[in-house]
Order: sequence, then structure tokens, then C-alpha cells
Amino acid sequence: MKRTNTFTVRPLSDNDEQVLRDLLDASAALWNEINYQRLMRYNDEDGFEGDVWNADTGKLEGKYKDVIGASTAQTVRRANSEAWRSFFENRNAYHDESNTSVTEHPEPPGFRGNEDDGRVLKGVVRKDAYTVEWGDRSRLEIVVGKELRDRHNSPKTRLRLEVVGDPNWPDYEDQSRLELWYDETERTFRASQPVTVSDDARATPLADEKAALDIGANNLVACTTTTGEQYLYEGRDLFDRFRDTTREIARLQSKLENGRYSSERIRRLYRERTRRRDHAQEALCRDLLERLYAEGVDTVYIGGLTDVLETYWSVKTNAKSHNFWAFKKFTERLAFTAEEYGISVEVRSEAWTSQECPQCGGTDRTNRHQGTLTCPCGFEGHADLTASETFLKRHTEQAVRPMARPVRFKWDDHTWSEPPCSHESPNEQRTDPSTVHHNGNVASGES
Repeated sequence: MKRTNTFTVRPLSDNDEQVLRDLLDASAALWNEINYQRLMRYNDEDGFEGDVWNADTGKLEGKYKDVIGASTAQTVRRANSEAWRSFFENRNAYHDESNTSVTEHPEPPGFRGNEDDGRVLKGVVRKDAYTVEWGDRSRLEIVVGKELRDRHNSPKTRLRLEVVGDPNWPDYEDQSRLELWYDETERTFRASQPVTVSDDARATPLADEKAALDIGANNLVACTTTTGEQYLYEGRDLFDRFRDTTREIARLQSKLENGRYSSERIRRLYRERTRRRDHAQEALCRDLLERLYAEGVDTVYIGGLTDVLETYWSVKTNAKSHNFWAFKKFTERLAFTAEEYGISVEVRSEAWTSQECPQCGGTDRTNRHQGTLTCPCGFEGHADLTASETFLKRHTEQAVRPMARPVRFKWDDHTWSEPPCSHESPNEQRTDPSTVHHNGNVASGES
């Protein structure tokens, strides 16, 4: 399995910190110069791919190799090449009408800041140009160039940094190139180490139960399992914070001088917004999959991206689905985490599951309003949880047991937890009729 150790690193002295800063700044500068040469050729040739690779990257590598080391300079160039190849692949997929994996027009690789705005301190180190030792005093050692060593009177071939915390995957078989960057929000240096872990680390499902997820705009995930469990992860508070931050970014951008497009404050807000969203999504995947593993689930069905985007048509809801929710990224993260539990993730069509009445099977006369699905036949229930139940029954041959009381989760910036009375019965939830089927059965949770 491919996994990643992400950790904080600390320079052992002020001098070492300056060495690290200069190393990352030079790596970012090399990236920018290579990227500029390729972008100019791309624009001159009206987007022709072949000419991008004619940039004289070897000369640029030579310019920086005495500062960051020849191996690191080569790795920066390769990382930029990979970014351009990924861009061309996404561009081709975007223009392929039969391919729905890319829904937004891709842009060429960007620059890592500039000297006026404060360059983004970020670099990469080749797999054989660094070592990590885990233990009571974990440490990271990376190669630096001769010029950088001489400038800071450091005779050591490698720069030694302290590693903070324990790795998620200390027993790995192989390591890939290391990424290093300065996290301006936390004001600390961080590292990301991709590793290959033995397949023996993968868990084995306890049974062959199934689960289906309905991805929503207000409720991030509604889940139903063949064991009769239902989980609802609410997203309103998260989106409200995301939207408030977006509005503040727009306000600050409107006050910038002509010719300026960003500022340190704006960049920090962008990073905070993305980090909050990603942290909540990562925690959601982990929390949900731990519960599904305990239930004996071996397969999770999730709706296709096209179905989700076609369902939401309003401007506000599209902002939730595209920008905040980042559906494709979440799906990839879910599948990535599920691999650890031996659970497979299958993308299936969920067309019309949000409109289908589970009582009579009709879709023409059902109505969704404020999180409730109603039908002239008398059915009324929570729309998202009902959709996940319908989705599950459509794609599994197993019998789905009667639904237990759904469990609702809210995000507190650290964990997904059950609010008080998340298991209340319908009689106790008199102020929320959307939690009850009008035929007397418990519906699918709270709105």
C-alpha cells in the first residue's frame, strides 16, 4: 500500500533554520524559473504540448545545484514535469465529452509566490538524499548544496532536523521523495514522506455486509448499511464557516491596489479554509470507516460525480458541491483510507435515488423540501438518509435489515461526535417531523 507520513520538523539552531529557509527558497525559485520557461512556450504555441519540453531546464538546474544540491535540483525539475503532464492529462480529459472525471477547466501549474508577496517556502528532496530515523529522538537529515553549507559555515554534508511526534507508518518497505514546506498558518516547518507499506498491514473485513453513501450539500454524508445502521454527518456549520471565509477573502481582494492580486492575509485565509475542510473530511472518512469495519462491511457504494453535480443546480448549492465539498477529492480520500480496512469502494449510479419514494417506488410526484422527502402515498422522511437506503437496496442483492435509530454527528473542529439526544425516538423529536415516516416507522435521522 502507498501511504504518507506527515510530520513537523524543527531546526536545532537559528543557523540551521536559516539554512533550511534558504534551501526551500532556492527550491521554490528554481521551480518558478522552470515553470516560467515552460509557460512562455505553452502560451507562444497556443497550448501546444510538445514545445513545453524544449525549455533549457538543464541550465537552470546547474544554476541552483551548488545551493540545494544536484539531486534536489534534479528532483525539483522532475516534480515540475509531473505537474505539467498532469495538467495536459486533465486538459485532454476535460475536452473529452465521454470523460466526466474532470468537470472544471484545468489551469497550467502555478508559481510558488514571488519576492514581493513572500515566496512560498517549499521544496522536494530525492528519496536517496534524505534519511529519517524514528525513535525517542527522531530526526531527519537532508542533503544541502556546498554553497549553502559554506555560506552558513556548516561543514556537515547533511542538515539535521528534529522530528516531532510519531509516524503513522514507521515500518515501511520503501520511501519516495520528501516534500518540505513552511506552514505559515502554524508558523512551523512540515514534511511529507510517501512510503510503501506491506500489504500485511491491511485489515481483513469481519463479514460481507454492504453500505451506501449519499453525498449531500447540507449533510455531507448519509450512510445506510445492510445491518440496518444509519449515520448522518452534518455539514451546515462547516459550510457556513467556509462561506464566511470566502466573503472575507473577497472583501480583502477588493481593497488591494491596482496590479496586486493577493496578500499575505489573503493567502493565509485560503490556506486556513482549505485546511479546515480537508481536516474535517479526513476525520469523517476515518470515523465512518472505523464504524463500517466494526459492522462487518466489505463494500461501500458511492454515487458517481455526474449524478451529484446534476442534482444540485442553484448557485449556492453548487458552491457547496464544487468548492467546499470537493467531491472528487473526498472520493479519492475515502477509497485511500478504506484500503487500510480491506474495504472496497465502488462508484455506482445513484440517479433518482433522491426522488424515489421507498414506500411506493414513485418518483414523479415526490417532493423534497428543507431536507424532507414527501410523497402523496403518505410517506415522509429524511431525504438524504432515505436516498442512501434506496441507493443501497438498488445495488446489493443482500437483504437490508430494518433501520435502527439513525446516529447524527456534528463537527467540533477536532472530531465528529454525537450531539445530545442524537438517538431520540420520533416521539421525543416532536419539533422535527422530517425524522418520522408517517406510516409509523422510524425514518432516517434528523434534518
